[in-house]
Amino acid sequence: MPAVCFYFQVHQPYRLKDLRIRHMDCEHPAYFDEEKNRQIFRKVAEKCYLPTNKLMLDLLNRHKDFHIAYSLSGVFLDQCKEYGPDVLASFQELAKTGKVEFLAETYYHSLSAVASIGEFAEQVGMHVRAMEELFGQTPRTFRNTELIFNNEIAQIARLMGFSGIIAEGTDHLLRGRSPNNPFRIPQFRVSRGQERAIGTKRPLAERAKDITVLLKNYRLSDDIAFRFSDRNWSGHPLSAETYADWVQHNDGHTVNLFMDYETFGEHQWADTGIFDFLEALPRILGARGIPFFTPAQAIDTWKNKHRDLYDVHSTISWADTERDLSAWTGNRIQQSALHAAFALEHAIKASEDAELLNVWRKLLTSDHLYYMSTKYWNDGDVHKYFSPYESPYEAYRRFSHALCDLRERVTIGATSAVKTKQRTKKHATISTGRKIQDARHKNATKRETNKRNNEITNKRTSIS
Repeated sequence: MPAVCFYFQVHQPYRLKDLRIRHMDCEHPAYFDEEKNRQIFRKVAEKCYLPTNKLMLDLLNRHKDFHIAYSLSGVFLDQCKEYGPDVLASFQELAKTGKVEFLAETYYHSLSAVASIGEFAEQVGMHVRAMEELFGQTPRTFRNTELIFNNEIAQIARLMGFSGIIAEGTDHLLRGRSPNNPFRIPQFRVSRGQERAIGTKRPLAERAKDITVLLKNYRLSDDIAFRFSDRNWSGHPLSAETYADWVQHNDGHTVNLFMDYETFGEHQWADTGIFDFLEALPRILGARGIPFFTPAQAIDTWKNKHRDLYDVHSTISWADTERDLSAWTGNRIQQSALHAAFALEHAIKASEDAELLNVWRKLLTSDHLYYMSTKYWNDGDVHKYFSPYESPYEAYRRFSHALCDLRERVTIGATSAVKTKQRTKKHATISTGRKIQDARHKNATKRETNKRNNEITNKRTSIS
């Protein structure tokens, strides 16, 4: 029988304010809707984060073989500091048990892995340092934004120093194989430019010799994350006993259950029985001899040296039916927004303005592009469910206005910096000229004084 690997993604984006033309060109325009962000964060905290963390802490203390893993985005952690110190403290309490693994990801939950390797490495480094500072852990396993994955990203993660990476178990790549066993990636070298970018910004001490891929079992994961409260589903109502039967009848090393943490209490409300289900599951699986592993434990306990190849040339993710990048780049407005955002990278970083850099990076968060999706049917309904805006075009308008104003601020700042540099150079030149003139005048005065003194001396000598 396989073990169970529970991994949860915890993330909240900064939602954009309705920035109008009259608000632009102000000294400090507000791009993000602080009141809405605070309101949503506290709502989810009360429904999900706090009660689920309390239950998880109880389960970790009660069951010896119960282990879990989290990936907390940097923008979620920033909002914890702003709106929810109690939420952050509850995750730190979980960390103290020693039975929780914290994974690394991009700090701003961005698509930098497919847009800018340099920015990608910087964000991962920021996130690793945050995990060390807040939870006392140096991550060993990497989880890219939305499980965006291909061979190159996995190789880059290895060069960064990670020994494990998690990804979606897609049917067309598995070709009938089980997602419950660890996999390997093809051996190849990334470009020298990428190696240099990673080498100068490596988040861990040294590159890993090898990297293991753990795949999400999407069928069993989605039974909890999406279908649990669906009364039209044949498995409804789902009991912990029935679910344990399904897990027990799987083969392989670990059944990897990867899902959003908001599944508990937010997407699946408390009155669906989701908390009762979660509380019972470790006890029932434990009685059947099925332990829980973290991703690092799943890799360490794999004794078989052989691992099948998971060869991913075209980028995959865990989003929508296509399991690709179309959730964020599927239409022209999304592509335009992504290109325009990363086109500012050089100017933003050249400005050396920490505030502008932080704002720009918040705009890189993948959710902004996700809200611009124009898909239909079930995928379209999911995008609408998560979006705080009336339409994809409203999401694009708000994003474009914010990015336009940011671009203007960077341009003005760069122009001011050039003018300041020119003025400084001019003043330095004038100052140097004045110093030369003063020196010349001083020397001339000194020569004239010496001449007069000599004349006086000669005249006195003559009289004598």
